[in-house]
Amino acid sequence: MTAEAKGIPLAYEISKILNLNEYIVARKSIKAYMEEPIEFEVNSITTTNSQKLYLNNQDAKKIKGKRVALVDDVISTGQSLKALEGLVEKAGGNVVAKAAILAEGDAKDRKDIIFLEALPIF
Repeated sequence: MTAEAKGIPLAYEISKILNLNEYIVARKSIKAYMEEPIEFEVNSITTTNSQKLYLNNQDAKKIKGKRVALVDDVISTGQSLKALEGLVEKAGGNVVAKAAILAEGDAKDRKDIIFLEALPIF
């Protein structure tokens, strides 16, 4: 499951390599196709606004009782991951892995995230 458009290619490739039938995308806004979406809100560290993520009701049903891996492109503060995890739990799923291409800042020191490279901060 991913939250960002940039994370979709990574989620797609991982699901293809693992021979999974699909992946699910959480959205930052409610889309026209969504019926009865569920939402999760976290306070953003990088902006003064809160961050909301939404999951289509049909996707939430697919997650219920399932083991879920969260995938993102870059993890910095971890707030998107926190929102994704909240959505999965709200839908009745179980987060078993968190992965990203890059981790920056304090995220590179977290032991609960799998990532390919640390992104230096200049």
